[in-house]
Amino acid sequence: MPASPRTARVINDRLALDHLLREGPLTAARLKELTGLSRPTVADLVERLTEAGLIRVVGESGADRRGPNARLYGLVAERAHLAALDVRTSGLALVVTDLLGTPLAEARLPIDGGLGTVPAVERAVGLLDTALAEARVEALHSVCVGAPGLVDPATGELRDSTGLPGWHRRLVRALQGHRSARVLVENETNLAAVAERRHGAAQDHDTFVLLWLGHGVGAAVVLDGVLRRGAGGGAGEIGFLPVPLTSSLPSATDCGGGFHSLAGASAVHDLARHHGLPVAGAREDADGRDEPVSATAVRAALEAGAAGELFLDALADRVALGVAAVAAVLDPGCVVLAGETGEAGGEALAARVGKRLATLSPLRTDVRATRLGGRAVLAGALLAAQEEAREAVFSPEAT
Repeated sequence: MPASPRTARVINDRLALDHLLREGPLTAARLKELTGLSRPTVADLVERLTEAGLIRVVGESGADRRGPNARLYGLVAERAHLAALDVRTSGLALVVTDLLGTPLAEARLPIDGGLGTVPAVERAVGLLDTALAEARVEALHSVCVGAPGLVDPATGELRDSTGLPGWHRRLVRALQGHRSARVLVENETNLAAVAERRHGAAQDHDTFVLLWLGHGVGAAVVLDGVLRRGAGGGAGEIGFLPVPLTSSLPSATDCGGGFHSLAGASAVHDLARHHGLPVAGAREDADGRDEPVSATAVRAALEAGAAGELFLDALADRVALGVAAVAAVLDPGCVVLAGETGEAGGEALAARVGKRLATLSPLRTDVRATRLGGRAVLAGALLAAQEEAREAVFSPEAT
């Protein structure tokens, strides 16, 4: 059945707004080309969206040709303000942006493991307030928090997880309603995958798996362009995957003996020591993050030249076991190595894993290194906050 006039207007408006969000400022003529709508229809929607306060004239186009210049229309960026948080065991990083994702303030806060839950939450919220003051933002529309651990798909809350700080869950509750914001929570590995698909190593793949190698190990699964979280939010808990080369099997409460025992930070550090690499303890990286000893070991191996080759080969053999299991079940076609260890290994580690994988699996799987590195989680959280705000701001009620 043909759409009603109101429904047609809603569809056309959303189509135009989405193009403006992706492409930036556009002329009415260019909007006509991109949407396929008639000139009068585009003129009507431009007037309608301008009156609704969603778009405005931001400049002119055509200064390099004869004739009158055409008006450039752009989204009203300050229509909504967003915040993205990357919450780790040792602290957090955050960014405050406008609706277009333009950074207005950024901040980072280390949190000592001995600090109590309440003081840790107060410092985190205070950091956000300071950033908002710097950005001159009074109210937030959407906040996305990326954190390690499982997120309950029914409630959207972080589950209690052994080994993770208690202030993580308390921070989420403290943010709910803060500055009237809508708060989203997502696993950090899932957000890294969202960012790599939009801006990073998986832009040309609708189906891929992101393998997180850091303090722990995890995976994010994207199938046909959709992030798959699983029935209980546990899709990608690859640390519990039973694999060869371990001395035991994992249990429901302990991933020791699983893939974590081969590719987790302490296991990689032990492997480096076994190969005689002089590996120091954990340190801060260039972005001020607490870098796991595994990443330090990989960097040392790359700098050691031939002396580190055997270690890198052995590490690639281990990582390839996990990737082979993922490939056998999902056939993703592409696996991105991310997390601090994956970032440290870069193309050198990815190439080794890909070569080893080719001997383990008949399925063609492209193994790539992360392009976004330590910014992936924050970038993914911002994309999620933008999507939440866009759905509300671009709704029929708003237009």
